[in-house]
Amino acid sequence: MTAPTIPRGSHSPSQPTGHKGPGRRRGWLLHLGLLGGLILVVTPFVWMILGSFKTTAELRRVPPTWLPEQITLSNYQDLFERLDFGRYFFNSALVATAVTVGNLVFCSMLGYALAKLRFPGRRPLFLLVLTTLMVPGLVTFMPLFVLVANMGLVNTHAGLALPFVAQAFGVFLMRQFIIGIPDDLLDAARIDGAGEHYIFWRIVIPLTGPALATLAILMFLGSWNNFLWPLVVATTEDMYTLPVAIALFSTGQHETNLGLLMAGSAAALVPVLVVFVALQRFFTQGIAMTGIK
Repeated sequence: MTAPTIPRGSHSPSQPTGHKGPGRRRGWLLHLGLLGGLILVVTPFVWMILGSFKTTAELRRVPPTWLPEQITLSNYQDLFERLDFGRYFFNSALVATAVTVGNLVFCSMLGYALAKLRFPGRRPLFLLVLTTLMVPGLVTFMPLFVLVANMGLVNTHAGLALPFVAQAFGVFLMRQFIIGIPDDLLDAARIDGAGEHYIFWRIVIPLTGPALATLAILMFLGSWNNFLWPLVVATTEDMYTLPVAIALFSTGQHETNLGLLMAGSAAALVPVLVVFVALQRFFTQGIAMTGIK
């Protein structure tokens, strides 16, 4: 007895027919939610860039205009003529680079030690790192300033960068990534006679590219946009970073020069975008892989 054949073009009773209504609706809702979030994030930056080409009078107009009625470059002219833009840009770039490089080196070293080395006090040290993550920055602001002042580093590039060259978040990020490297790989190198210095620089560091790129973006962004610490530590104009200079020189006695503020903010955004575009292919991978153990 042969099994009945199903005519071509007909569906098996066990196979559902019709479109996936609930699943498709959820997909549309998810995309709409992501689109709404994207608009909320991008809109302030678009408004800032468009506002940098408006006059101050148009920026103060109520109701506000979205597109500039008459494009003007006077705000950028004032930015480069009234401010020593090159000096302030150099200060910000030097401090942000020093902070970024310091965190890449020291955080990766301590992260490797906490993840792969066995020594007394390793767990309490890691708990101490986690504890410092829960301490607000304002709590340590005054002790840091007193320490920097006692070291004679006020109004210096070292005073601007040194307190931030090794941060607890970077240690945690690198430790969580390095702990996923197989121990067998490191043990094989040790059997072949490799020392810890060689293992760290020649084996561990090449495998942590995504985590290093993620850390570099976050540290550079945080240092570049840092405002309160440079405002307090830098006591002369030649030591101002770009955010401090833009904020102080765009604020007059009676009103704020909104056009200059918009132009300065737009110019300060360029290095951050350059760093992110250069490292963005590693950024998502680093965020996704770190901590998934």
